[in-house]
Amino acid sequence: YKVELVRSAIGAQPVRRILEYGCGIGRNIPYLQAAFPDAEIIGTDISEASLSTASSDMKEVRFEVERPGLDLGKFDLIFVAGVYHHIPPTERLGATELLAGRLQRDGSACVFEHNPYNPVTRRIVDTCPYDADAVLLRPSELRGLFRKAGMEVRSTAYCLFVPPRLSWLSPLEKHLGWLPLGGQYWVRAGIS
Repeated sequence: YKVELVRSAIGAQPVRRILEYGCGIGRNIPYLQAAFPDAEIIGTDISEASLSTASSDMKEVRFEVERPGLDLGKFDLIFVAGVYHHIPPTERLGATELLAGRLQRDGSACVFEHNPYNPVTRRIVDTCPYDADAVLLRPSELRGLFRKAGMEVRSTAYCLFVPPRLSWLSPLEKHLGWLPLGGQYWVRAGIS
């Protein structure tokens, strides 16, 4: 659903190069490939083990360990899903500045995060072993990080309102982006 939201939001904007920052084992890559079939996709992460799994499953995709000085060039789309809450708050501006430096002037950076205002999301994060280090951030914090990094916030929306067992209600989601009750939210920004 995240890739569909991004594809819809950027419309006819040409996408030749995509970076998935914090790609983990690459679960989003096939969806990005389907939505943007002509784009070169690069995935980065700090976990070498995760990238090893990703590269064994997707040999046609370039994966790189995220490290200081890594030069990947510029991207039309930077996709980040569920990464920022794992970045220590004192390091978030630096990560955002890194993304800004990798974004083409007419490109889009799209960041999805857990909604700290949603009690179900908070409970899931609080009980998930993978989120033991998680510090959730409000949409206003994420927008502020983009602005401090010299980026223009283009949109903010909430998503993931409908649980899987009620998937027949999913078409309603596109009308609820304004409502701060979704399980997640996302912010799209670009270079002004």
